[in-house]
Amino acid sequence: MVVTKESIIGDVLDAAPDTAPFFFEIGMHCLGCPASRGESIEDACEVHGTDADELIAKIKAHLAKKDA
Repeated sequence: MVVTKESIIGDVLDAAPDTAPFFFEIGMHCLGCPASRGESIEDACEVHGTDADELIAKIKAHLAKKDA
């Protein structure tokens, strides 16, 4: 899976549910909410005052470990 700022959170979670803790870390505790699942990573990070590039890097590193 390719994860970018434009990736929809619900799509990321559907493909890799074990990435949820990374979203929790930025304060996004409403992952089951349809509105939050439909947001892009960039939009969610903006709302929660965090760096989208940093979150994406963490998710990509996690996914790379799983594929190794």
